Amino acid sequence: MHILITGSNGQLGSEFRLLAPQYPDHDFIFTDVAELDITDADAVKNFLSDNDVDVIINCAAYTAVEKAETERTLAYRINVEGPENLANQAFKRNVLLVHISTDYVFEGTHSKPASELDPVKPIGFYGATKLFGEKAIKNSGARALIIRTSWLYSAFGVNFVKTMRRFGLERGELRIVDDQIGSPTYAVDLARTILRIMPEYKRHDCDIFHYSNEGVASWYDFACEIIRISNIACTVSPISTDEYPSQAPRPAYSVMSKQKIRKTFGLEIPYWRDSLKDCIERLETPEKNR
Repeated sequence: MHILITGSNGQLGSEFRLLAPQYPDHDFIFTDVAELDITDADAVKNFLSDNDVDVIINCAAYTAVEKAETERTLAYRINVEGPENLANQAFKRNVLLVHISTDYVFEGTHSKPASELDPVKPIGFYGATKLFGEKAIKNSGARALIIRTSWLYSAFGVNFVKTMRRFGLERGELRIVDDQIGSPTYAVDLARTILRIMPEYKRHDCDIFHYSNEGVASWYDFACEIIRISNIACTVSPISTDEYPSQAPRPAYSVMSKQKIRKTFGLEIPYWRDSLKDCIERLETPEKNR
């Protein structure tokens, strides 16, 4: 199977690079913006004309939640026009598109884990662009697998885990919000899941699934566990969202139900604390990431 990975220099794309040798039956084509600008419709068309591709896994995304409020044009191009370009070509060529979306499509006022059928209502521009991207894919008629995930982190790139470890070493105290609740997701778990379920996806239209690690946490809980596992001498103090200056509103509760993906594909999903421990071990043993 020939698999095109877009955005391959990011967190999730980098995990696919590391996993690729474990999947010798697949031929991976890794691209980032320098090799393939997904916002350029002609570039996408020409690339797929020149390369034999069975599956596109779109890891390219604008994920700067704060900056999206001011860099709206760029966020829209990457999160809406890019997926639309990929979906249009996937439809024309009968190629499966796997697209990564987000828990931020939800308003965050629900009191139980959101299912794929629950109403969506993003409260920030980042979430809005991801929802528009989902709609563009659906409207294209492409055979597509949309996976909404949350609080993604990895041994690669910039993320909450690496930032907390760095700040923890630099500062004596961290003040972290404790009234935003979600589920952390280890990018390597998500990458493995995609490679596992992709061949089993038999539908000929678009479907949406939720995936994160098992369990629920606040950002404060997450930070406490990062500092504890890392054995960093630093105090972590809880604060409210009102005490944290932010341009972008964030959902207070963005936990998603994974019942559908578990039942459909027979998945066992790792618990978030176990996956966090694995990531931190990798960060402390860099040779594991080669």
